[in-house]
Amino acid sequence: MFELRLPSFGADMDDAEFVQWNVEPGQPVHRGDIVCVVETQKGAIDVEIWQDGTVAKLVAEPGQRLPVGHTLAWLAAQGEDWQAVAQQAATAPAPAIETGATPVVPPAAPAPSPPQPAAAAAPRISPAARRRAGELGVDLVALAAKAGDRPITLADVEGAAPANAAPPSPQDAMRAAIAAAMARSKREIPHYYLGCEAVVEPALRSLETFNAGRPVAERVLFAALALRAVALALRDAPELNGRFVDGRFEPSTAIHLGVVTALRGGGLVVPTVHDADHLSLPELMRELHQALTRARSGQLRSSDLADSTVTVSNLGDLGTDMVYGVIYPPQVALVGLGRVAPRPVVQDGAIVAARTVHLSLAADHRASDGLIGARFLAALQRRLSQPELP
Repeated sequence: MFELRLPSFGADMDDAEFVQWNVEPGQPVHRGDIVCVVETQKGAIDVEIWQDGTVAKLVAEPGQRLPVGHTLAWLAAQGEDWQAVAQQAATAPAPAIETGATPVVPPAAPAPSPPQPAAAAAPRISPAARRRAGELGVDLVALAAKAGDRPITLADVEGAAPANAAPPSPQDAMRAAIAAAMARSKREIPHYYLGCEAVVEPALRSLETFNAGRPVAERVLFAALALRAVALALRDAPELNGRFVDGRFEPSTAIHLGVVTALRGGGLVVPTVHDADHLSLPELMRELHQALTRARSGQLRSSDLADSTVTVSNLGDLGTDMVYGVIYPPQVALVGLGRVAPRPVVQDGAIVAARTVHLSLAADHRASDGLIGARFLAALQRRLSQPELP
């Protein structure tokens, strides 16, 4: 017996609206199956199951707005009777939901005194509902009085909004979520920045030779070559690969690269290329293409957003020479790739033109230091200069 809970798709997500189920009680499911759809600021997300089993009880209903971690469904593990699990789930207590607010504990009174009017406690409200209240001009004190002891939900806020309050566009909502995550990043994470230049002329010539005569669909772009170089360089810098959670760094044994992607309608998403250090260049190119296609077509899966360990931001195609990134919490590093262009370099004592790229690293000083960051950039520089081509 196990639960399917609403996963987090990044630091900029507090909740999501449940859209639809793709399964029904009694139906067997397997790891990777898409079982439901939820709507976030990033758009509609297909939620996958991570364990084989049988659907026992569906909890979430279409139209509900649920916080991260809320139970969506109960499932029977292999060998269990799903109907018995459904009966157990019907009597199971509701899981505790983190509201994002810290309860106010009043100080102990020094001595008995005549009764006084109770001071208003700070309203218990999730970060998403608090932001929405600010957007709609909702009075949280008045709303808290109506809510009583229970936390204020996003539905409460929207229900209390003035009739003429204009709802934000999806792009506005996404931008607000990104702004909240980046503000948190700069507020909480002690960033340090490093940069260098890598000569990629030999690598590009080898890549051009590899692509010669291949159909367009089978060609490998420099972006894939760069991602593979980042992934392999991270093997030697585990302090940059992981998450900072509950006051400590948790390194990841897997290297999952989040790739910053601009959407045609505005906003950003960060789909993931999983186990990038174990993929050949053609495999990595294929995975990258599929992830970007799902992102830009609004068909992202939960696995595309849930578990990246390092983010890569490549703005070179837009003409940017250098990227100074902001770390995407709870990650501890972001690698920036600038524009590939011919530049003067010194080779064998002579100044020649060669294609180079500027690399940058934004890293969390709580998890690493400049020495580790410099070693990573040096390894990345070497791998980009002479990569391992198939």
